[in-house]
Formats: sequence, structure tokens, C-alpha cells
Amino acid sequence: MNCFTCQSAIGPDDSWCSRCGAAVRQRVDPDSERRFVTILRADVIDSTGLVAELEPEEAVSRLEPALAAMRAAVRQFGGIVSKELGDGLAAVFGAPIADDNHAPLACHAAIELVRRVGSLGDPGLQVRVGLHSGHVVAYMVASEFSKVYEIGGAAQHLAARLETAAEANQIYVSEACQKLADGHVRFDFLGRKTLRGFNEALPVYRIIGASDLSSWRVRRARSVSRFVDRTTERALLWRAAEKVVTSGQTVLLMGDAGIGKSRLAHEFAQGLRADGWRLLDVECSPNLQGAPFSTLKRLVLSLLEAVSKDSDRLADPRRELSPVHQFAIDAVLDLPISDPRWSELEPYARGRAISEASCAILEGVARHNGTVLLIEDLHWVDRASDTVIAAIASLQVPNLFVFLTSRPNGMPEWIARCHAEVIAMRPLDDESGMAMLADMLGTSVTNAGLKNRIISHTANVPLFIEEVCRGLKDNGTLRGQWGDLALVRPIEELGIPTSIQGVIAARLDRVSRQERLVLQVAAALGPRSSEAVVRRVSDLPEDALRDCLAALDRAELLVKIDSDIADSLEFRHEMVRQVTYESMVEKVRESVHARVLAAFESDEILRDDPDALCYHAMRAKDWPKAFDYGRSAAQKCLLRSAYADAVDYFRTAMSSLDKTPITSSRETNAIDLRMEARMAFIWSGRVAEWVDLGKEADQRASEIDDVGRRVAAKTVMAGGQNFYGTPTEAVTLGEEVVGLAEESGNPGWRNLAQYNLGQAYFLAGRYREAERTIARARAHLMGPEASAPFGTPPKYTLLLCCMMKSFTHTVMGELDAAEQLQREAAAIAEETARPYDRVAAAYSGGWLKLGQNEPAAAAAILEDGFVLAQKHGIRLFVPVLGCHLGMAYLEQGLFDRARGMLTEAREEAKAVGYTSAVLRSSIYLALATHRLGDIQAAQNMLREARNTARQQGFSGLEAEALFGEAVVTPPSTAEARAAILAALRATIAIVTESGALPLQHKAEAMLNEMVARDDELT
Repeated sequence: MNCFTCQSAIGPDDSWCSRCGAAVRQRVDPDSERRFVTILRADVIDSTGLVAELEPEEAVSRLEPALAAMRAAVRQFGGIVSKELGDGLAAVFGAPIADDNHAPLACHAAIELVRRVGSLGDPGLQVRVGLHSGHVVAYMVASEFSKVYEIGGAAQHLAARLETAAEANQIYVSEACQKLADGHVRFDFLGRKTLRGFNEALPVYRIIGASDLSSWRVRRARSVSRFVDRTTERALLWRAAEKVVTSGQTVLLMGDAGIGKSRLAHEFAQGLRADGWRLLDVECSPNLQGAPFSTLKRLVLSLLEAVSKDSDRLADPRRELSPVHQFAIDAVLDLPISDPRWSELEPYARGRAISEASCAILEGVARHNGTVLLIEDLHWVDRASDTVIAAIASLQVPNLFVFLTSRPNGMPEWIARCHAEVIAMRPLDDESGMAMLADMLGTSVTNAGLKNRIISHTANVPLFIEEVCRGLKDNGTLRGQWGDLALVRPIEELGIPTSIQGVIAARLDRVSRQERLVLQVAAALGPRSSEAVVRRVSDLPEDALRDCLAALDRAELLVKIDSDIADSLEFRHEMVRQVTYESMVEKVRESVHARVLAAFESDEILRDDPDALCYHAMRAKDWPKAFDYGRSAAQKCLLRSAYADAVDYFRTAMSSLDKTPITSSRETNAIDLRMEARMAFIWSGRVAEWVDLGKEADQRASEIDDVGRRVAAKTVMAGGQNFYGTPTEAVTLGEEVVGLAEESGNPGWRNLAQYNLGQAYFLAGRYREAERTIARARAHLMGPEASAPFGTPPKYTLLLCCMMKSFTHTVMGELDAAEQLQREAAAIAEETARPYDRVAAAYSGGWLKLGQNEPAAAAAILEDGFVLAQKHGIRLFVPVLGCHLGMAYLEQGLFDRARGMLTEAREEAKAVGYTSAVLRSSIYLALATHRLGDIQAAQNMLREARNTARQQGFSGLEAEALFGEAVVTPPSTAEARAAILAALRATIAIVTESGALPLQHKAEAMLNEMVARDDELT
């Protein structure tokens, strides 16, 4: 068996590749997999005629723009180009990582592909596209120089035949793909067509456009109630609108699903529009979260549309932009940009230009007239647009009202930074609830008691009110038409419960046994499910299932909707699902989850979703499978840099494994799992838990007398001790672990142990020993047999060694060596492109620039790393990046910014448990405080930091604190001068031993100056 990542040989019992550290995929045959995917085939029409008379180089240049556009469109929507065909390509969606949304994604990619090629402005380049969804055999073909992801089977031939049949700039789709993508994409049925190689004519569809209906529009179409006035929320919104004329305003309307955010937002925005405001309405789509700048593109198009409609008063705001900013807008709109000034920009510079240009044109439009920008459902925004919207929300531009809506769990982190006013949506007040009921039930006084009861037991949540009324109408308690309903039975006999849960439970009691089974299966599957899965799990005859689904749809309990899954089913409200789920007794619930789990495991696509498999295994109390799937889900999270999620899944896997019978095999798995989980805990900054993982693993390894695993566990403990404990403890443990690792003969753990020990020496201020120890680990990792612990690629450990060694040389004043190591770290980070590696390289790069007395350059590097660390949840680096960023601000004379950043860094370091970062940020926070005039506070902070550093053994930080005390102490008295001299001499004594030459030179220069001044006075 071979490793899926590096193709190295792997033993049958190995869990990890000894060469690259990748986990062994036990669940699949590494040679091939059967998958259900969507295949895209595209080519340039009459390419032979276009290039027949051209030289080979000219032929390639003629077709390459179209091929580049095709590749970009495929990758934008998560596809993989499996084969390039000279004048076209074949792409696959839904593999090698399965995605239930593969058909809609492929359709959107096809639409984008045609648009991109058309935008090239070359009439000779016309394309045709074919799409088909079906089963394929997928496998990796590896040669000496490359790897290619191949697919085989009849499905790819049908996609190719559809491509051949398509007309110029048209997309032809099979029925299988159309069924999967219907609702997200609009189709035109072309009838049945005879395709070469197929005996029967097949139904063929043509894509005529994308469909992106918002959840608000769906709800509005189905709703039977009208908007009722929300006095408090509207007053807050109008008050915010009044401020817009002078300073601009950003408001976030936040509330749970069903609370009425979109209803209020649209009513209010339309009211502003009636008063002469210009309305720009943008919706974030759940289907386009993976498409960069999809939301921003809609915003820009809305802006340009507003300009075109008001051309008498508004000139095109793009004319006022600089060329680079014009290119930025063109990039957002996917327009071709031939000017090299854009292509020469670094990605970060492009992103900044896009943000600046978007803000500028929005300011230009708002300058002429009051403008309200409504951005709905921010919880579905794509990541690239999110950054720009954050900048827009931070604008304080007169006449601009930025109006956002979001669910609480999707509220962006930047809301607090942009000084937005957050309006939390609450349930309606009683008067508004009564008005809503009067509109639905009528104004008859005979319904007064019923209305009061509904108000009392729905908490005035609009959707709950409507659901109760619908239920009463459905069961015949209320008769008539909406707006004129009569109560036909005494209210005492209705059995109306005391809560909304009871109302929904009563509706559930009226369904048949088979319908209840379908509901239970759907409830176990979650808020949304697919008809195909419900069919498999319920195991009902097809006719019976259709009858059940039709009845449940009529009752609006489980309804068919347009979604990213074809034939998708959804509970009318989450409360319906919760009540259905909770109505099952424990054994029934476990049985349903067990059947769901079995169904997922037998499905080619669904079984590649370890998140769902882990959830159902846990609920079914199938602990061995919960362990397996939790571990797989955690690995998947690590691959996409979702470290917090990975921690949660590792915890699930560990707790599940511990519920299985105790065996030697279980204990070795438990130890290995904790070793594997260490990276997620490290990167997400859970330092105390990181240390605990090592302690637990060490205890278990001792109990089963496994020396090799004890070495691994102690290595993990030693690494955590560098952050969580004292340098003395860390050095003692580190030296012990290095000795054990060398004896064990495991080079991977030895290398990591040496790195940990070098880091411990560094924190202890023993810089020369740190440099030598890390150099040994680096030499091993740069050799032909580079090795790292499982789950840790050698290049990752090598990058850490380069980073730490660069720190050490910088502290010792050996800047040339530090710069060479930093270049190596940056090269590794660029090669791997892993967020963690990029953050680590940014940290060492910023530290180096500070050592080179280039604080502005350091700040630029550290700011990028700080943002990246926060974005990806790499919490371990946040406090140290923040600390050094504060130091860079301090060196530039930006004292307020320095104090703010250093305060934030210190608090984050305390939260993480990063002892040395707490001390260092405290030292430089004191210096910033001193520069802002509070000398006493600065002295107190430095004195406390110096004492703590001395007690805990951070001699390097003790020296920095001592030098800081000398700097902030005014030499106004003989006693103060003596204290300064003592601090400087103590600093020199420490750094002379440690080798920190830059600090030694500073202290000696200050000491000489003080002595000379005293001699002169004497």
C-alpha cells in the first residue's frame, strides 16, 4: 500500500506515513474510488480552423487565453481540472473531496466559463460545454514527474457527447445533472436528442441562467401575515438614519431565523426610498459562499445600476478613480485587465486596492444623495467580500447608511471595530402581536380569548404566531379565509397547549404512523435532508413514501424547497424538527440514528462526510464508529485550517474511544489520537489542554509499558511546558526528553524534542545553547532522511527551526544569519501555503525587521500575520504577533496605537496561558505608557514584570525589564540615578552571559553616558 500524499510505501498496520506524516486513509482503496460526481467538458469551437495555419507557438498563444479562463472558472467553484485536451478541458466536481453540491457548482462554473471566455473580446473564441452527473471510478495516476487525478466510466462519455452537441456559447446538461441542480439554476428543456454512442434518445436541458432566490423571498411568497410595526426597532433605525447626513452610519440588525429581520429591513429601506433615499439592495447567498467577491460583485453592479438610472445627476464614479483602482473594480466585475500594473501587484495589494476602490465609488454615489446600502444575510457572505464589507462598514461618510442583517451565530468579528450600532431583534410587543393576529384571524371579538392565549404562549415570535394560526386552521378549529376566520369550537375544548412546542406536538399527533416515521428520520438527519436519504432510511414502498411526503407538505411540516441538494426537504420551522426529535424515546432515537448511519455509510457521496457520520454515530452510541468518524472529521478540519472545529472533533473521538472496552489496542489508539490532536490544540492556542494531552498520553503509555509512545507523550508535554510553565521546568523536561528520544531511535520525535529544548533555552535566556540545539534539529531536517512526528510534515518542523533560530540570531545581533534563516522560513511558507506556516514566517520576519531597526517594515509584515492568524483561528500566534506589532508601533512613535495593541496582546496571552508573551507585552506596554506620560504606572509594570521574570527564570525578559526600568526612571535624584545604574549593570551582567549583544550595547552606552554625566557633575 502507498501513501495517498507522497506515494511512499506504507505497512498494512501503519496509521501514519513515516515520510510525510499524512494519515493513512483506511476507509478507501488508495488506488481507486467509486464516486458520484458532476463532469464538465468544454472546448473551443472549430479550434482546428483557428490554429491550422499557425506555428506551434502561435497556436498555443491563440488558445491559451480561453483555456486560462476555463481553468479559472472551474477552480473558482471548487472543481478540479482532470485533463487538458489542447483546445479544451475535462473537469470534475465532487472529487476527490465529496461535495453534495457538485451539480450546482458545476453549473455555476459553466456559466462563469462562458462569461469569462466571452469577456476576452475575441470573437473567434467561442466555447461549448457539456455537463453530466453520474458514477465514475476516480483514481490517481502517478508517474515519475507528476500526478493526475483521473476518472473513468460511461458518465464522462455522456458529458463529452453533450459538449459536442452544444451550440456556440451554450451549456447542455443531462437530466441527472438537471435534477440535482434545479432551483439553483434555470433550465430550458430541449427535448430528447440522439447522441452518438447511445442507443436511445436522451433528455437534454440547456442552462439559461443562474437562480439565486433568497430565503427572504421564499418566506415572503409563502407568508400569510403582514408586517406589523416594530416601534422600538424602527425608532432606533430612524435615529440612526438622522445621523447619516453628517457622519454616516452603520447598523447591524441581528436576530434568529424567523424573528423578522428581513421583513423589518425591507420595510424600513422602502420607507427611506419613498423619502428620496437611493436604495442599494444586496443579498448574500448560501450557494455562493465559496465564490470570491460574489457579494461584492452584486454590490458594485447595484451601484453602477443606480448611476445609470440617475445619469442626470451622477457621473460614473469609476472615472474619479486612479488607474489601479479602476482595475480593481474591473477585477471584481471579472472584466479583462491587460494593463501590467495590475498583474504586477501582490495579492495583498490587490485586495487593498479592491477595498479602497469599492469604498471610493460608494462614497462617490453617497456624496450626491442619501444612500442606504442594505446587505442581507451577512452570515452567508463569502470570505473575500467580507473583508471589503468590513471596510465599507467602517466608513464614516455623510449620506451613507450601511444596513446589515445577520443571525447571531454569523455576526462578523469586525462589527465591534467598525463602531456599528447593533440592534438585536426581539419578539414583538403585545400590541404588534395582536395586530398581526388581527390581520390573519380578523377583528371579531369572538377570537379575543384565542388571541390572548396565542400571544401568551408564542413569546410573540412572528413565525411562531403564524405557525399556531396555520395549525388551528389546518385542524379545522378555525374556518374561513385568512383575515376572516371563525372559531368553531369552544376554546376550552381545543386542547391548545401552554407553549408553542405543544402546538407543534399536537399537529404531529395527527399524522399517520408512516408519516411520523418519515418525520423522525428527517428530524434525525437535521433541519434539511434529501428525499433520497429519507427514502433509504425509512425503507417504505415508493408509493407510500410519496403519499407521506405529499401529506406532510400539505401540513407544512416537512416541505419541498429549492436548495443546494436536489429534492431537498426542510422542516417548516426548526421547532418542528426539535419537537419531532425530542418526542422519540431514547431507544427509538438510537435506532433511527443507527439506520441513518448505515444509510450514509452505504452511499458513495454521503459516506465521505465524516462530520455527519460522527454526529449520527454519537447519537446511535456506536462508539467505535464515533471514534473513527470523529478522527476523520478532525483531520478534514485540519486540512482546511479549521483548528477550533478540529479540536471539537478530536474531543469527540477521544471521548468515544474511552467508552469502548479497555484493551491494549484501545490504549495505543488513545495515545496516538492525543499525539495527533496536539496540532489542533497547539494552533488554536489551547495551551493547558495541550499539556494535558501529553500528560494523559504519558500515563497511558506507562500503564502499557510502551517506551516509544512515552517518548512521544513527553515530547508533547515539553513543547507545551515552553508556553505554560517556567523556563527552568521546561529546560529540565526538555533535556530529559531529548535524551529519551535519542535512545529510542525515533528521529522524528528526536528532532521535535531538540526544537522544543532549543525553544526552552531561548525562553530561559540561554541564547547560545538555544542556537546550537536548534541547529542540530535543523541539520537533521535538512538532510536526505528528514523526519518528523506523525501528523507533522518535516517542512513544518523545519520552518519552526528556521523561525526560532532566526529569533535567536536576531537577539544576539547576528542579523545576516537571521536574515538567511528568515528567507528559508518564508520560502517554506510560500511553498506550502498553509496559513499556520505563513503566520509563523510573518512572525519571524517582523522580529527580524525590528532587529534591523525597520519598525515600519516590521509593522507591515506583522499586521498581515496578525490578520491571518485571527482569520484562521491560529490563536497561539495572536498574542506574540500583537506584542511585536505593538513594539513596532512604539518604535515609530505611535504611542496610542502601541498601548492599545500591547494591551490586547497581553490580555490574549493571559487567556491563552502564554506566560512569556504576558511578560514581554507587559514590558513594552510599560514603555508605551511611559511615553504617554504615566511614569509611575510604567515603573510599577516593569517592576512587576522584572520580579516575575526573575522568579520564573525568564532571564532574557528579566534583562529587558531591567533595561526598561532604567529607561523610564527619571534621573532626578541621587537615589534614582543609583537605581538606574544598578539596573543597567544588572542588565549587562545577564546579557553578557546570554549573548544578547544588541541589548548589551544599548545598556553599556546608557551606562557610560550616565557615568560620564555623574563625573562631570562631580
